Amino acid sequence: VQLQASGGGLVQAGDSLRLSCAASGRPFCGYIVGWFRQAPGKMREFVARISGVGGTMTYLDSVKGRFTISRDNAKNTVSLQMNSLKPEDTAVYYCAAGSYWTTDASRYQYWGQGTLVTVSS
Repeated sequence: VQLQASGGGLVQAGDSLRLSCAASGRPFCGYIVGWFRQAPGKMREFVARISGVGGTMTYLDSVKGRFTISRDNAKNTVSLQMNSLKPEDTAVYYCAAGSYWTTDASRYQYWGQGTLVTVSS
């Protein structure tokens, strides 16, 4: 599976962005998809994940109520709608696909290249 993340940019605090992860190469619906982020000088952290059929989602506590993950298996895409962005959300965001329901980045098999989100105060 090849993943392509897009949608990052420079926004102000309180603004919204929608990240997209487009998959190709193999049927996508069987994979769990996660979004992770890595800020400068920090470890990569889990942000959100969604089950293969899209019925179950979980989030990092600090983004609950602001971020929404969704998927469209017919279009092989997973999106991350980010509202009420804060400067601390600034990071490179990665989408990843795997076979395990986990927040552990090391358990995800396939990774996109990352898209930079910068939130100014």
